[in-house]
Amino acid sequence: MDLVTNTTEAINMTNSVIHCPSNQNFEPLILHILVIIEVIVGLPGNMVALWIFCICIKCWKPHTLLLFNLALADLLLLISVPFRIHTALQGDHWVFGQVLCRVNLFMLAVNRAASIAFMTVVALNRYFKVVHPHHWISRMSLTQACWTAGLMWTVVIAVRFPLLTTNLLLQHGNVSLCRSFNAYSVVPLPLKIHYVAFVAEFFLSWFLILYCSAHIACFLHKQQRDTQKKVRKAIQAVGVISLVFTICFLPSILTGLGALCVQYFHPTNCTSYNLITQLFMICLGFTYLNSALDPLIYSFSSSMFQDALKSSISCLSLKKKNVRPVNNQ
Repeated sequence: MDLVTNTTEAINMTNSVIHCPSNQNFEPLILHILVIIEVIVGLPGNMVALWIFCICIKCWKPHTLLLFNLALADLLLLISVPFRIHTALQGDHWVFGQVLCRVNLFMLAVNRAASIAFMTVVALNRYFKVVHPHHWISRMSLTQACWTAGLMWTVVIAVRFPLLTTNLLLQHGNVSLCRSFNAYSVVPLPLKIHYVAFVAEFFLSWFLILYCSAHIACFLHKQQRDTQKKVRKAIQAVGVISLVFTICFLPSILTGLGALCVQYFHPTNCTSYNLITQLFMICLGFTYLNSALDPLIYSFSSSMFQDALKSSISCLSLKKKNVRPVNNQ
């Protein structure tokens, strides 16, 4: 029975596997170095952020809860990235098996989507706090924020769950490719859902973030309140979110759409497809940069986080000063 199942699955995959042979060793060394630096910087940064949220901040607000979930999504994403680094250094050859391939791509997709979702909600929260301070969203309780965060995690997991049900490990010569994108002759339905979500979540969030940024700036300009400290913090927070979001996600979306267009309208033009796919994979490296830069968002958008961070640094400095005389003595 297992032999029949495996044979059937192999036949189905043969009907939909890649038909454009590609050069596996195309990723420049600078990209590998960039992604490694992102992990080295991002993992400790987000671990420290979670430690500050859990230990140092005693009184949580809805905004704090949203930032905590953003840090959690970034940390889970960066934990999955070393598998991609190892694969890239092996010439894009995946050695961890089919199950881990599905789990790894699922984790990357879910936590990327969760990071985008929580960045958007943080921007919306700042928008309502400044422009509509009396709206019920501005007065959201911590319990309501918990339900909102739970709903967001449920949606992003449900949309990406089909990735766990699809064989994404394909054999291409002597190389095992573990990707959620390839030049399929027939794209499997779970991957179609993934592609639509990949593009839709970006544009929806991008327009909302830009809308919040523009309206906050216009509102404060009309009110002539741009000198107040709290107002300046709101502008800085939404501005940093807009900048980080655009730099990190827009290049991969544009190149990804380009690859899909070439695949759909010119399916036999493998030269163009492979070229734009190479650009897409390079741009994917910048999406991980988002998780490394998100601690900037925590600092700019939460005075409680800033105060807790400064207090922690001061305590550590004070302990070091107190320990030194004892060691010398």
